[in-house]
Amino acid sequence: MAVGMTNRPHRPADPRDRRDRAQLSRATALPLIFGIVAVMPFAVAAQPGEGVRDTAFVLQLALACYAGVRLCTMVLSGRRRLIQGAFWLFCYLAMGIAPLAQSVLGRDPTPVLGPRSDTVLATALVLLGLVAFDLGAMLARHRPALDDRARPAARVHRTRLYLLIGVAYAGSLLFIASLGPEVFFSSRQELGESLEASGGGDGGEAGNALLRGFGTVPVLLALLFTTRWLVTSRRARRSPSVLLPWAGLLVLNIVVNNPMSNPRYWFLTVMFALLFTLFPRSPVMYRTSLALGVVMALLVFPFADRFRYDEDGHRPMDADSVLEPLVVKDYDQVPMFANTITYADDGNGHTYGKQLSGSLLFFVPRSLWGDKPVDTGVRVGEWMGTTNTNLSAPLWAELWLDFGPLGMTLGFLALGYAAARTDRRYVQRTVDDPSPGNIPAIVVPVIAGYSFILLRGPLLQATGRIAIAAVCLALVTTFRDDPRRRLE
Repeated sequence: MAVGMTNRPHRPADPRDRRDRAQLSRATALPLIFGIVAVMPFAVAAQPGEGVRDTAFVLQLALACYAGVRLCTMVLSGRRRLIQGAFWLFCYLAMGIAPLAQSVLGRDPTPVLGPRSDTVLATALVLLGLVAFDLGAMLARHRPALDDRARPAARVHRTRLYLLIGVAYAGSLLFIASLGPEVFFSSRQELGESLEASGGGDGGEAGNALLRGFGTVPVLLALLFTTRWLVTSRRARRSPSVLLPWAGLLVLNIVVNNPMSNPRYWFLTVMFALLFTLFPRSPVMYRTSLALGVVMALLVFPFADRFRYDEDGHRPMDADSVLEPLVVKDYDQVPMFANTITYADDGNGHTYGKQLSGSLLFFVPRSLWGDKPVDTGVRVGEWMGTTNTNLSAPLWAELWLDFGPLGMTLGFLALGYAAARTDRRYVQRTVDDPSPGNIPAIVVPVIAGYSFILLRGPLLQATGRIAIAAVCLALVTTFRDDPRRRLE
């Protein structure tokens, strides 16, 4: 029996269903809010440790509670707000609970070189960014609803989709052939060493990034587009010309996008996008994804560090405290923001857009741009004198280093506004238009998942995959409603 959505005419949602969902929200609101806003932060704060209960600690506790309230709002909302939900999930965990645990233990995953006042300032600026994001989202609510009838709708062009599938197969098979299939099921360390040894087609670091990008991004997008085609079209589920390419794309994704050889945040992007492609209109899946995201980040992500190194390089985790899993390099965002502030105060100052220009113009080779900036994490890491400069540079640090506190605040104000407007458009396009060729139904979940990488930073490392994804989307998108080229 075929499963999934059919091509039957879309029927408006029954108001009684909405009331049932609202009643469910009221029934689960109290324990959810109590657990996320009160139990988790104060349970972490009450743990024994060598940390000082100072201003930074109080600000960090307030930040965790504030982000927890907003995360609960996203989970209990009657509307699916994917990008805003991902933002508050990241902030609650990476900028709230994890730094609070580090403050309690008196330990940082990355050494903080500056005075304690820089950590206080970094925490206060993170909290300011959260408030600015909220204000931007509130401004978007007072804007009129988007009228899709006034503009041509973006659709997937069937012939171009098959072209993207061909590009995906070529890119992934070249990626696998260059390194060997066994490397993809070993560790991130071994895959990185294999990439360096291959030389990315003698293109150095840029060649490696392109090889990896074209090996992982087109195959993911092609899988998402064909999955939605199968989910929303009974005819597609009976067509070998759709089923066979989809099966091959699924196998290739298991090889090149598996969690053993990929960064955890990229795998989270893959899973987030795939879940909301399979269940585009399910409020239960939306709420479950955000709730389980908290559990995965606290319990699964730290222990998944096992796949970063090979047997010789693996470092077992010390479990002297229940908070130990939160004192790992994946959660070094607030310490690195504090180091960025110290770096600027050490005579380096703000860059006034230079770091951002390096991220946007990542494709320009250094042979043509002699003083092209390195990514912010590497730049601050070299100043710190660390042997491993693969450090995070959260979006707060990127904007602050480039434009100062005012520019950072305006940046998060604009980000909140854009996120709210995009989420509203996503709801309109997925509820009112369940067609197979719906572009926003694929793009918004991908953006929501990838926002974890953008928020963690550095931006320079993240822009390559964004550019490749943009090329893939341009390849399949059409604004002409041609029935002969429509997915159905």
